[in-house]
Amino acid sequence: MDWTEIKLTVPLRYAEQTADIANMVVPYGIYIEDYSDLEQGAREIAHIDLIDRELLERDRSRAIVHVYINPEENPIEAVGFLGERLAASGIEYKLETDSISEDDWANNWKKYFKPLKVGWRLLICPTWEEVPPDSERAVLRIDPGMAFGTGGHETTRLVLETLERYIKGGETMLDVGCGSGILSVAARMLGAKSTVGVDIDPLAVKTAVENGLLNGLNKPDYTVIQGDLVDKISGRFDVVAANIVADAIIELSASIVPFITRGGVYIASGIIDTREEDVTRALESCGLKIVQRDERGGWVVLVSRVVTQ
Repeated sequence: MDWTEIKLTVPLRYAEQTADIANMVVPYGIYIEDYSDLEQGAREIAHIDLIDRELLERDRSRAIVHVYINPEENPIEAVGFLGERLAASGIEYKLETDSISEDDWANNWKKYFKPLKVGWRLLICPTWEEVPPDSERAVLRIDPGMAFGTGGHETTRLVLETLERYIKGGETMLDVGCGSGILSVAARMLGAKSTVGVDIDPLAVKTAVENGLLNGLNKPDYTVIQGDLVDKISGRFDVVAANIVADAIIELSASIVPFITRGGVYIASGIIDTREEDVTRALESCGLKIVQRDERGGWVVLVSRVVTQ
């Protein structure tokens, strides 16, 4: 099987941040195509003055981040993850692949997405698969559509497993950057009284609403809002979850605190281990205390509580 190449064209100033986000998908097979210092570099490194005209005509205001996906992994989820994270980070981008057509998204998903046990209590099952007859788990039906979030990625699984520990029944939950709605649906399956999901991407909101309906969930106990993360949210919640990039968690931390009930928890995921210290520092600076940490495959989830109100 062939590897899948994903090309992300972004403004030059976002090249490193985009590479960091891409590195969340795969820890290998990434390089940045950057022609901003082409002429100077050619003279310093190659000691030449003549440069191919085609190279000189390249757009030097943008960079291209190339990501290569192992054929044994899921390129469709990588596309969804990258699109969602770049949008959430406010990065203008163009995404191209050499083997994935967005028009064929649903069919491609079926190749990779099978029933998946998560933690002790959940079974995530796509709409086109039969539920295993001997399963005693809470079944979460999902159709990812064009939004990230199936439970397969380490960051999502870490949050789902963490939700099992903190949702005992009757809690309220806020899902920041809800994507496919998987965390909100799972929370209701685990016993949460109500959930509110918010995402900046209208397609993610549409998908999250549809996934709620697939599981018999609707307003007012299952609400999905389109907005810039917390700008349209009110009230306080027993559990706040944000499965987004480290930079977004850092930026949002102070804004999140007023939405957490006294004694409530903030579950932050999507944190690559090299950024854990930065995120921890940001959480603590706005009155949050880390009470739990878990890690899998270089990814970290941090659970914190408010220590000052």
